[in-house]
Amino acid sequence: MKIAIVGAGIVGVTTAYELASDGHEVTVFEQRGAAAEEASFATAGLLAPLALNPWAIPGFGQALRIMGPHPTLRVAGGLSRANLTWLRRWRHVARNQSAPAAVLERLAQYSLTRIHTIATRHELDFEASSGRLVLLRSEQERAALQPALQVLRDAGVPLHEIDADAARVIEPGLSPEAPLAGAIHLPDAGAGNCRLFAQLLRQGTQGSGVHYAFNTRVDRISSNPTGLVVQGESELRRYDAVVLCAGMACAALLPAVGLRLPMTAVHGYSVSAPVRESTHAPCTSVVDIAQQISITRLGQRVRIAGGAEWAGPDAEHHTPTLQRLYRTLNDWFPGGAQLSSGLQIWRGARTMLPDGAPLLGATGLAGLWLNTGHGASGWGLACASARAVADLIAQREPEVNLDGLGMRRF
Repeated sequence: MKIAIVGAGIVGVTTAYELASDGHEVTVFEQRGAAAEEASFATAGLLAPLALNPWAIPGFGQALRIMGPHPTLRVAGGLSRANLTWLRRWRHVARNQSAPAAVLERLAQYSLTRIHTIATRHELDFEASSGRLVLLRSEQERAALQPALQVLRDAGVPLHEIDADAARVIEPGLSPEAPLAGAIHLPDAGAGNCRLFAQLLRQGTQGSGVHYAFNTRVDRISSNPTGLVVQGESELRRYDAVVLCAGMACAALLPAVGLRLPMTAVHGYSVSAPVRESTHAPCTSVVDIAQQISITRLGQRVRIAGGAEWAGPDAEHHTPTLQRLYRTLNDWFPGGAQLSSGLQIWRGARTMLPDGAPLLGATGLAGLWLNTGHGASGWGLACASARAVADLIAQREPEVNLDGLGMRRF
């Protein structure tokens, strides 16, 4: 088949890889000049397991607050009607713990397996690591995490509830002065450099059944006939299938074919800093569950990621949020990273649906497919989502359950 993909982030690149592996002729359209330049650029780096990752699943992390001195979701410029509706739906899912958490966890585990399969097959060095600590400042935090821990246990994920001394053995760089009640140790958890993986995979697939059209914006999609129109052209480019993998751009393209999705862009931050003193830096990755901040070792850098805000794509960096990232790093790993120079500060959008789950599969319109809306879990779900959508296009049963991840729920 001749297939077009819209978007060359981690989801679009992995989808192109899987479709080309099945023998399809694939063209990827990307409005930026390279792969993984937007939401995939400087992600937290966390892979499976998913349930304890910040912002992964509503109802399995810190409560959503938009008011008060320390909101978990900062609102800039006021709340629109669409945002209020999205917020009510997110809170309803969180309150009832009705997100498809078990399905998402199995998808994340499958994705981690696919990542390592692909990396081994093509010898991709993407700064991968294993192991994670979820740091707990109080026993109340441990108690609040029990529903998420049960999801992981049900999915067969190895985990250990440990005390502070055991946590400091696993991560020797943890400050002995930081208030630590204990931790959740996830020995098989994965992490790695999302953008590096996407770029290496893109380089490997270029010319092997995949063509990338960079600096090319898609203005319109069509189902009858199937195809798309790119900016500056009037004629429809026809394809056997079109797969939308472009985050918020999907929300802009779908209304023209009669589909509307409750998507929103929640922006987050990351700071990447050179390792200053290896023995004071994290060995792999840690999550401060109260602050909803992750600290991950990526090669010779440390990446601190967190924060969530509703603001325009061109909004200035929010200094208090960045200060909170620096403060959290210094609380746990003082002296581990060089913060005076060589910093990469990034703000990127996470395209989120109210139940925290992506949209995978058919749209109900001939030839149009979705692989989008992964929220904070795009890196963690990308390879599994790509393989599953490729299977669906080939009319094969995916190896992983996708119940609750299709258009029908909306």
